[in-house]
Amino acid sequence: MIIRARTVVTMDGPPIENGAVAISGNRIIDVGSFDEVKGRNSGGIVDLDEQALLPGLINAHCHLDYTCLRGKIPPQKSFADWIRAINAEKAKLSGADYLSSITEGFAEAKRFGTTTVANLTAFPELISQIHSPIRTWWFAELIDVRSPEQANEIVDLAVESLTPAENWGLAPHALFTASKNLYQRCEEVARHKNVLLTTHLAESREEMEMFRDGSGPLYDFMKSIGRDMSDCDGMTPLAAFISAPSSTSLRTSSGRALPTGWIVAHLNELAESDFELLGRSTRKFHVVHSPRSHDYFSHSQFPFERLRALEFNLCLATDSLASNESLSLFAEMRALQRNEPGLSPDKIFEMVTVNPALVLHQSRHGGTLGRIRSGFQADLISIPCRRCANLFEEIVAFDGPVDWMMVNGRM
Repeated sequence: MIIRARTVVTMDGPPIENGAVAISGNRIIDVGSFDEVKGRNSGGIVDLDEQALLPGLINAHCHLDYTCLRGKIPPQKSFADWIRAINAEKAKLSGADYLSSITEGFAEAKRFGTTTVANLTAFPELISQIHSPIRTWWFAELIDVRSPEQANEIVDLAVESLTPAENWGLAPHALFTASKNLYQRCEEVARHKNVLLTTHLAESREEMEMFRDGSGPLYDFMKSIGRDMSDCDGMTPLAAFISAPSSTSLRTSSGRALPTGWIVAHLNELAESDFELLGRSTRKFHVVHSPRSHDYFSHSQFPFERLRALEFNLCLATDSLASNESLSLFAEMRALQRNEPGLSPDKIFEMVTVNPALVLHQSRHGGTLGRIRSGFQADLISIPCRRCANLFEEIVAFDGPVDWMMVNGRM
């Protein structure tokens, strides 16, 4: 088919006025002006009229398990209190509740124009029962804080559940809930299976206090549930992450190993020594920022400009509805714009298209997402176009469900 729109935003150059895209199967086979594409291709025409045709949005970090927790947990006095609160809510849920929650989350994400998600689930055994209406990278969220001696078994059981999925990866939860052995086992599997890795890192002030200062509410909570606290010995969370045994690392000029290829969520709490360490590396991991969840927790200001200056690949995501209002990446773009008013809207849009596609690049389909280009996956959305002087400003300002969507060549 041929899809015609008032303007086509390819992410490869200026938007194409009166543009069109030709689709064959699940791939884009031609892009250009409507007259050019129509002249080179046959097939039925879908006319989107006064719409802007965009690449489908990519949510680089979400927890659809917790869609059902929207509005259930008000902001807490401490991050440790929030962990207690979400654990109490999770204790009320059954497997059927989680299946319903994930299904509802997929529907909401799709409604807001998301065509690809990197979804962390604590229940990989449920994946076989779920039909994903959008492209999904499933990550098993892994915690062994109460049983670190079972790290290998926990990872291997997760892999068994994940393997039937088309795209999958592993997500040791965080340094304070996952042991060094669990991280190392995840890296061994990732290297062998060529899958992605993600983790939460340096999210809260309390995480910094725990590892660097050996004190604070998170330190006290983790100690109370039996965690070995011997690694809370003066290093920042980032330094602890870098110093852990790693099979996918690159040496900095100081000789320390910087893990590469990881998708790191948050990275809010960094000391000057952390920036010095990051600055000495020649390759970077990927960083995912969730502005509205960040505001919910009142975390320290996200070091956007400093990470950007260090040439990190920065992406946007929604995180979970246990700390957010919706699964709209348009709302995340607007939240980032409020916090970073000097950032151009086209660069903001890259953080939900081109940049997260780079995150997924090493996987089977990740290298053909995030742009409207011949040979790429036919993941497309459209929104109204009002002939605004700045089209990308209009895209970021869009508020509502998308008018039209195609995922994997299907409308």
